[in-house]
This record gives sequence, C-alpha cells and structure tokens, in this order.
Amino acid sequence: MVISGELSETYIPVPEGWYTTAMARSVLLADDNEDIRELLELKLGSTFDLTTVRDGEEAWDVLTSRAGDPPDVVVLDVMMPGLDGYRLLNRIEADERFDDVDVIMLTARGGENDVVRALESGATDYMTKPFSAKELEARIDRLPG
Repeated sequence: MVISGELSETYIPVPEGWYTTAMARSVLLADDNEDIRELLELKLGSTFDLTTVRDGEEAWDVLTSRAGDPPDVVVLDVMMPGLDGYRLLNRIEADERFDDVDVIMLTARGGENDVVRALESGATDYMTKPFSAKELEARIDRLPG
C-alpha cells in the first residue's frame, strides 16, 4: 500500500499449510542415462519439484510410495533395462490412483509406430531425443492441472 509516496509493506498472516506463491508442479523422471538425468536436474530442478530415477522399477516404487500424493507428471524413457517405459506406462494407466498423472514419453525411438503405440497406450505427449530442455519445460507447463 502506498502512503504519502512511501511504500508501506503490509503483512497478512498465512495459515499453516498454505502457500503464498504457486506450488511447483511435481515431476518424476525415469531415464537410465545419467547425463540426461543430470541435465534435467540442472535445467528443470529450479522450476519443478523434480525427482529422478534410473529405471522403471524405481519409478514404480516412487509412484506407489507416493500414491496418496503422486507426481503431476511422469517423464519416461522408453528403452530402460528391466521395466521399460511402455510397460511402466501400462501399469500407470491400469492403476486408478494415477488417473490424474500425465505421462510424457522421452525417447530416441521416433518412428511413427512408436509414437502411435505410446499415445494409444495413454501417454499424454511424446518427445524424441535429442531434445530441448526448454521444450520439455514448455510441454510440462502446458499440461492441465
């Protein structure tokens, strides 16, 4: 509030548990490539509440341990050892606890059949590697929720 040309700050108490700024979207990234995980931690870690894991099994463990408060977005590499991105996507889509979770596939596989398979399996979006971290950020930002 401005009084006689001087700035006067007014503080309003905020109830515990409330936030005064918009909460960052939570993102879970599963990619077996350490360089990609580190790059995205650097580029997106200050914008989103980012958790990174090495493979699909770790991602599933994180999802099920946070089932009451799942991430807003899951970014999945398709080709990971063990539980790959498609199989993890199928688990996510089959579990009603994750109905509101958006999934972006991030992969080197850019063929038409791969894109169609992912989208028909329930992926919200699909990006091919090499990719731009800024573009991924923009795609996450445009998702509803």
